[in-house]
Amino acid sequence: MMRVLIFGAAGQAGWELQRSSPAEMSVQALGRQDADIAQLDAVRAAVEHWQPQWIINAAAYTAVDRAESEAPTAYAINCDGAAHIAQAALEAHCQVLHISTDFVFDGQSPSPYAPNAGVHPLGVYGASKAAGEGAVRQILGDSALILRTAWVYSSHGHNFVKTMLKLMAEREQLRIVADQIGSPTWAAGLAQAIWRAIGTKDFRGTQHWTDAGIASWYDFAVAIQEEALACGLLARGIPILPIRSMDYPTPARRPACAVLDKSGSYAQLGIAPHWRVALRAMLQELLPAASTHHVR
Repeated sequence: MMRVLIFGAAGQAGWELQRSSPAEMSVQALGRQDADIAQLDAVRAAVEHWQPQWIINAAAYTAVDRAESEAPTAYAINCDGAAHIAQAALEAHCQVLHISTDFVFDGQSPSPYAPNAGVHPLGVYGASKAAGEGAVRQILGDSALILRTAWVYSSHGHNFVKTMLKLMAEREQLRIVADQIGSPTWAAGLAQAIWRAIGTKDFRGTQHWTDAGIASWYDFAVAIQEEALACGLLARGIPILPIRSMDYPTPARRPACAVLDKSGSYAQLGIAPHWRVALRAMLQELLPAASTHHVR
């Protein structure tokens, strides 16, 4: 049995990792109440107690807009927390998989970002995650696995898909940004990729993983409505109008086109699910809960 310790148990990735853990893995998942990664002593104590062979850092401060006014908190989790996990892993001679984000890039590249592309974050969230990556590399070198992903959603927690479903049921019309491009990623598929990555000997350094294909937030919203209508999650469709980012100002700037190049990870891990297929599968998970709620 391989012993795996997960930080960030309550998040989307942490939750999916727990429910999909392979039989040959002995998994322990810790939330912030169990071990605050902003405290080095707490991380060291957890690693010493559970004695993992792998640590997965799925803990992150992900409130992109709020980070602009809560920079110390964002850095404490995304940078200091990552450094603490890397340091504890170094001392305990175990390996680390650290989850990062497309927000380390500025979104100005005309082609997908390669894993070795230079980072240039636009806001506090991206800068704190870039700093966390740097700390992990400085402490562990190429032995660490830094896995960047993007636009993560699941049937658990708060995310764009669930917000859209709620708004589509309540409103007569939606206006969605159409000039920000990325790759939606189902957290269940991300978890599958992570488990496969841990078992792939030469899959180390900085890598990229999202579902295949690209979309704007507008495209994503349209697909959510179409798939939700098809499976019965929504009873009616509403108009969805494309707007520009400048028409929907937010505290944090977002990359316009931060598509990640996943060709290397797809080849090594042998999986490349399209985001639309993944979305359809995730919506199926919401059906039992939806029908139960409807009966009540």
